[in-house]
Amino acid sequence: MTTPVIRLAADEDAGAIHAIYAPSVVEGTATFETTLPGVEIMRERIRTRLQRYPWLVCEEAGKVLAYAYAGRFRERAAYDWIAETSIYVHTDARRRGMARWLYGYLLEVMRLQGINQAVGVITLPGTVSVALHESMGFRPAGVWRNAGYKLQRWWDVGVWQKELQPVAGSPQPLIPFAEMIDSPSLHRLLGDLSQRG
Repeated sequence: MTTPVIRLAADEDAGAIHAIYAPSVVEGTATFETTLPGVEIMRERIRTRLQRYPWLVCEEAGKVLAYAYAGRFRERAAYDWIAETSIYVHTDARRRGMARWLYGYLLEVMRLQGINQAVGVITLPGTVSVALHESMGFRPAGVWRNAGYKLQRWWDVGVWQKELQPVAGSPQPLIPFAEMIDSPSLHRLLGDLSQRG
C-alpha cells in the first residue's frame, strides 16, 4: 500500500475535492450548503482561502482522499485570532486515522499563523465528527438549537473549541497564510509532511 502524503491544496485538486464534498451537499448535513457548487467555483474557493488560511489535502497513490482547511469565524476584526475548521474524508478512506493525522497538521499551521482558538461547528448528532474533535482536544462550547433546515427537517448545531496557544495581552497581527509560504517554520513543517505517512 502506498504511504499517504499531506500537502498544500492546489488548483488541480478542485475536481477531487469537489467529488469528496458533493455527497455532503446533496445528501448529508456535514455542510448546510444545499446547492452543489461547480468544480470551477471550488477551484476559486481554494485560491481565495489560501490567501489567508491553510488548506491541506491528504493523498495516496496520487488520489486525494481527504482535505481540511481553516476559515474566518466572524467578520469583525476582533475575531482575527479565532478560526473555524472543516475536514472532509472520502468514504473509501474513513476509519484509517487519516482525518486525525490531517487535522493535526492543519491545527499546527494555524498555530504558526498566530491563531489562538480553533472552532469546529458540527451538525448534531454528528457522532463521528464529535468523536474526532474531542479526540483532538476540542471541548463542547454550546449548541445552536434548530439552526439549519435541510433535507426536510431542522437541525441543531454544536460548537467545539480548542485552544491552540495561550492568548497574549497584546496579540501580534495574524499572519496571512500567503505570507507564510517562504517562512522557515512552515518549511520545516512541510518538510516533515513530505517524510511522514
